Amino acid sequence: MTRELKNLAKGLQFLEGPRWHEGRLYASDFYLRRIIAFDEDGRGELICEVPGQPSGLGFDRDGRLLISSMNDRQVLRLGDEGLETVARLDRLAGGPVNDMTVDGQGRAYVGNFGSDLDAGDPIRPTVLVRVDPDGTSTVVADDLVFPNGTPITPDGRTMVVAESFAFRISAFDIDADGGLSNRREWARFGDPPAELTLDAVLAADPVIPDGMVMDAEGAVWVADARNRGVLRVREGGEIVDHVDLGEDTGYAVALGGADGRTLFITAAPPLGQIDPKEHHRSSLWSCRVDVPGIGWD
Repeated sequence: MTRELKNLAKGLQFLEGPRWHEGRLYASDFYLRRIIAFDEDGRGELICEVPGQPSGLGFDRDGRLLISSMNDRQVLRLGDEGLETVARLDRLAGGPVNDMTVDGQGRAYVGNFGSDLDAGDPIRPTVLVRVDPDGTSTVVADDLVFPNGTPITPDGRTMVVAESFAFRISAFDIDADGGLSNRREWARFGDPPAELTLDAVLAADPVIPDGMVMDAEGAVWVADARNRGVLRVREGGEIVDHVDLGEDTGYAVALGGADGRTLFITAAPPLGQIDPKEHHRSSLWSCRVDVPGIGWD
């Protein structure tokens, strides 16, 4: 499909975790440790600064901003008096916490790196943690290889999880109490290398699924950190649409706008090409799509 891409903002450090809420797109510029809200024309407002480095975002049942704070492995909430801790995940998460999805009951599902990759640790399978509104934290899935985007289907019964460094998307049934069960493969883009190291992953060719958002038809828009831009994928792995970002690639996506049909894309050079901590090369793009979002992601 030919579509018009709009560059809404540029010169950012590394934009992640976009979430559409009440007419604005919230996103973490995580190396600068700040959260920005953008309108549809790209005008940004600083919402808060997060010393522990923000990543995944969401909103609780009262509309308050929830934040996964990477380096201190916490889930935070922005209240009237500033940031407050909802849950500490350092005993559960094997590495910095990252992407997060908040469901219709206010439960936050939080992934993590599994190890300290910046320090040269090997890639290790890890867990997905559910944080309930009262702060209770429970491991709901394990043996995940770098879990990233975790959107939920329109009926609220299924969660799909991007396992970035395994080149696949897995699916789980969501139980009434928020537990996950019946794990299965939802899409596969290739086989992971026999030696699971970051260098080996970056040397391979398949799609590296990163941030994701689900639309009303149950397909997902997948940001491909490998440098294929953003892909729309159906269950089974069929790629049915593609947004080309030229020299950059997508790292996270959100659906929003007045009718839910604006696809927002956070972009930067492909994974491994530059050190994003040293360059201001991240940008925010948008384009129109046919199928709207589902009201949460």
